[in-house]
Amino acid sequence: MFDVCVVGSANLDLVATVDRLPGPGETVSGTHYAEYPGGKGLNQAVAAARAGAATAFVGAVGDDSAGELLLQVMTADGIDAQHVQRISEPTGRALIGVSASGENLIIVVPGANAAVTGASLPPALVVLAQLEVPIEAVQHALTVARAAGALTVLNPAPARPLSEALLRVCDIVVPNEHEVELLGGAAHLLALGAKAVVVTRGGDGADLHTAEGVLHVPAFSVTPVDTTAAGDSFCGALAARLAAGDELPVALRFAAAAGALCTTAAGAVPSIPHRSAVDAIL
Repeated sequence: MFDVCVVGSANLDLVATVDRLPGPGETVSGTHYAEYPGGKGLNQAVAAARAGAATAFVGAVGDDSAGELLLQVMTADGIDAQHVQRISEPTGRALIGVSASGENLIIVVPGANAAVTGASLPPALVVLAQLEVPIEAVQHALTVARAAGALTVLNPAPARPLSEALLRVCDIVVPNEHEVELLGGAAHLLALGAKAVVVTRGGDGADLHTAEGVLHVPAFSVTPVDTTAAGDSFCGALAARLAAGDELPVALRFAAAAGALCTTAAGAVPSIPHRSAVDAIL
């Protein structure tokens, strides 16, 4: 039995640093280029593992050098990769621009991630998913997880319409402040079946919405360098602490600290903090 099972995407991130992000139709000169392991699923799995959870990953990578690199990352962080498919499609890519102020823009090319089915799901206390893999795979995985007694967590990113059937098998939905508006608002998500909605608001912290009301979780003050995987670090850390038995408000404070620390270094996976660093800021 794993603490956390993450169902999601694994990408190679191609990152260009610029003084400011371009507008539509505009070209700007970059100041730095780097390649990092990433993808919302892999990021969240690494975050859960570094927060101390025994973690499994369900996903797909290509039979190429990028896929091999991502599997090595999983091994290095002690993530079980037995349920990661290797297929002929190229490994997913994310094209990322990061400004001097730490803001980013991201274009994701799914590649092998489009082949994820969620059909093979190892037992876990918490199952965490996002929407960079087919939504049918996410719904299947969360349905199976709920039937097995797992706590189910959905990070609905990138945002898209969510069916009532999907929300009924979500214990916790974690959108950011922009995604929640595209999804109709926290109250709408609760009415459709979610048991709790956590809205992340970057430097303004997070809000926990339940049938009992709203609880605000303050942010931690840091100097951001790159915000690319902050939300993923939050979600993975949240899943880890829920698996450890923390009540949701306590787990959210830990997650907020992990998300804040993640912004203080460049790259997705390289910036995700370990538990010792999160404990120190707490």
